[in-house]
Amino acid sequence: MNIQANDPKLTSWVAVPEDSDFPIQNIPFGVAMPPANNPRVATIIGDKVVDLLVAHDLGLFEGVAIKREVLDQSYINDLMALGKDTCRAVRNRISEFMRSDDTLGAKSHADRLLHKVSDCELLLPVKVGDYTDFYSSEEHATNVGTMFRDPDNALLPNWKHLPVGYHGRASSIVVSDTPIHRPTGQTMPADADQPVFGPCKLLDFELEMGFVVGKDSKMGERISTDQAEDYIFGLVLFNDWSARDIQKWEYVPLGPFLAKSFASTISPWVVTLDAVEPFRTAGPKQDPEVLPYLKYKGEKNYELDLEVAIQTDSGQEKTVCKSNFKYMYWNMCQQLAHHTVNGCNFKVGDMCASGTISGKSPDSYGSMLELSWKGTKSIPMPDGTERKFLKDGDRVVLRGYGIHKGVRIGFGDCAGKILPAREM
Repeated sequence: MNIQANDPKLTSWVAVPEDSDFPIQNIPFGVAMPPANNPRVATIIGDKVVDLLVAHDLGLFEGVAIKREVLDQSYINDLMALGKDTCRAVRNRISEFMRSDDTLGAKSHADRLLHKVSDCELLLPVKVGDYTDFYSSEEHATNVGTMFRDPDNALLPNWKHLPVGYHGRASSIVVSDTPIHRPTGQTMPADADQPVFGPCKLLDFELEMGFVVGKDSKMGERISTDQAEDYIFGLVLFNDWSARDIQKWEYVPLGPFLAKSFASTISPWVVTLDAVEPFRTAGPKQDPEVLPYLKYKGEKNYELDLEVAIQTDSGQEKTVCKSNFKYMYWNMCQQLAHHTVNGCNFKVGDMCASGTISGKSPDSYGSMLELSWKGTKSIPMPDGTERKFLKDGDRVVLRGYGIHKGVRIGFGDCAGKILPAREM
């Protein structure tokens, strides 16, 4: 697919640091609140937020089918609902007026158009209606099955026949750097015969990617793997925080509940599927052969490097995981096709997460549960402390990016600091 805004030769009149996730070839969408202003739809180039509401007022979207009120919003839902063709035209036009050979005069209005990202509040970009979490990394599922069940039968019989998922809680999806209080709930201590109530002791992160739906479907309709990309608007980094001890006690027979619903953190910029087009790659071979409705054509995985760092109270940071989105056994198109095969409908703003993304090597495991192998191993930190699970004061940072033809497309930080459990 030839997408004008993806041209690797483009440069911007805005200075872009060499290691920036946001060159002119990215142009993600989010919601920013500049100083003394209301929230509005925006994008980012380098370390500058580009105010798209001001861009519209300056006439920079003349000839593009987008009304001012679509940009004067606290979420990007109305923008996504315009459809892939219109959003592609919007992204291409931004590329035109932000490139070095700006012929539309945007640079002369830089004082109105641009804001330092450090001066803006970045808000939750999407009004999330429904949220589904999948369990689609074979390595992660195998590790968990090995730890908690028979290593010779780590995967349950259904796992290689369908993308396993569960319906999560949309109301507690928050934007990066929203503090997370340690959850409380019931746990069953070892050798006890009665549960106890108190703060979670085994708090964990989960390294995931999330996709945002940008098109409605009708109840009773199916979305095929061929149609799925028309519905998937873009991607975010996704930390599906997990209370492992609460989950162990509650998950039988209906699966995760309070152990997951207390918080999930996403990155503030939705990177369009168009922007990650250069990173397409083949997925793992699926064996046994999947049922016809799950078969797909072409390359549906994406080679995007992912990592997780833990920052301690001392401010020191350690990268504890390096993984890649390409490891997913079930791709996003299969997930959406399976989700709708029974007629379940989707709405603009609905979100699906990949499930923890682990690779084959221990340094690529996407959760503390795996990195510490259920608490049997310690991870040394730069300040002399150790971690098996997360401690109060830890700030967990997810990062992700791909590099193609010298162009780096990334997501920015997806971060959250853990605060102590609230007192009753």
